[in-house]
Amino acid sequence: MDKYSFLNAAHTSFFAEMYDKYLTNPDSVEPSWRAFFQGFDFGLESALDEVGIDTEQGVATISNGDSITIPETLHKEFQVVRLIDGYRSRGHLFTKTNPVRERRKYSPKLDIENFGLSDKD
Repeated sequence: MDKYSFLNAAHTSFFAEMYDKYLTNPDSVEPSWRAFFQGFDFGLESALDEVGIDTEQGVATISNGDSITIPETLHKEFQVVRLIDGYRSRGHLFTKTNPVRERRKYSPKLDIENFGLSDKD
């Protein structure tokens, strides 16, 4: 069993508050939390140092100078995920759920072109 599995069921606001305290004054949190946050910071800095991502160009650059091109299909998949999320959050605005009166005129921008997609995709 993972020794940090207890963190999965905890409240994220509590962790955020503890981390803010740690950032303000590392001695204000108990030593075990301090060690945890030091490891978190180290991992975050290491990851950011090693990989730079240019989302406009679809290229990830590794610290040794090599670059990895993100496949166009993967980029399109994420655009489809954004489109699905748009329908989940605003799709109800297209329905006629009130039998008493008409819905106000509202047209959310859920066209596939707004998500960088085309009919070919």
